[in-house]
Amino acid sequence: MKITFYGHASLGIEVSGKHILVDPFISGNPKAAHIDINLLQADYILLTHAHQDHILDVEAIAKRTNALIVSNWEIATYFSNKGFKSHPMNHGGSWKFDFGSVKFVHAVHSSSFPDGSYGGNPGGFVIEGEHKNIYISGDTSLTMDMKLIPMRTKLDLAILSIGNNFTMDVEDAIIAANFVECDKILGVHFDTFGFIEINHEEAIKKFFNKGKDLMLLEIGNFIEL
Repeated sequence: MKITFYGHASLGIEVSGKHILVDPFISGNPKAAHIDINLLQADYILLTHAHQDHILDVEAIAKRTNALIVSNWEIATYFSNKGFKSHPMNHGGSWKFDFGSVKFVHAVHSSSFPDGSYGGNPGGFVIEGEHKNIYISGDTSLTMDMKLIPMRTKLDLAILSIGNNFTMDVEDAIIAANFVECDKILGVHFDTFGFIEINHEEAIKKFFNKGKDLMLLEIGNFIEL
């Protein structure tokens, strides 16, 4: 499994020969100006919620790639009504795709489209691939529901929001890592704008002091599991 960071909470995941994009907000992020969305491959687009900083590039990418959009009922229906392929989900449900299984899990946040219309309840994803399993928290506060995840799935990586103000901060993300029983963490949702800027060195040290490995990738860089 190869995971590429495209800035903010945007990710590219390659697994079993398939390309998955998560929350594509790239063209509107000056820090990701070197990423050309017209070159990105996508068989699937996973969306945690409807805020603009998570769906901005969905239509442009899905129109070009014919990707299947996977999200909650409201978001999937929104894009389906625009002529895009979609697969609706809701909390606690899972589905087997050709790259592995996806479970839509609880997140505590808000969710509305840029025009103010209802975007359903926000969520996160647990992806079980052929060899590796990952958790994508989405935008969320720390929640006790995270403790349910390792009861079903042993994780190889937890992708956690760490920027504070709108989501968990570093300290809460460390607790979240304990809740999901995963010591390998990829941080997202930080530095994009002033409200969520963090001290990288300090964040990494705090995770390290708790026996955990926090990775903060440069935009365009990747890790392999």
